[in-house]
Amino acid sequence: MKGKTDKKLEQKNIKPTAMRQLVYEILEKQKKALSLYEIEQQFDNVERSTIFRTLKTFQDNYLIHSIDDGTGAVKYALCDDDCTCKPDDLHIHFLCNKCGQTHCMKDMPVPKMDLAEGFSFENANFVVKGICPNCR
Repeated sequence: MKGKTDKKLEQKNIKPTAMRQLVYEILEKQKKALSLYEIEQQFDNVERSTIFRTLKTFQDNYLIHSIDDGTGAVKYALCDDDCTCKPDDLHIHFLCNKCGQTHCMKDMPVPKMDLAEGFSFENANFVVKGICPNCR
């Protein structure tokens, strides 16, 4: 019988290998976005490149999205089930200045932008910085 993780991976056309299952479960447990380093710290004796390839596969299949929150490390968070990482799916991220955690604010879409003629919108990175509830 297939577990919840296997079903989630297969829904996104991702073969559920042991590493993919473990990385997915780490991301699912978190209420924040994680960097490659933070994910790597959850494992003993796993090559960074293996984790990175897993994250790349997840991103290519719209299971996760990446966030450049200005800290110098790209972070990763799970997408909603119906996400295709198109402009309509983009949301604001919140970076806590005290603990350094980045949170998805999925109920706050990135504002629509009216660009000058000839420019076409493909992606936006909107990060709000402040103090999270846990650090208050």
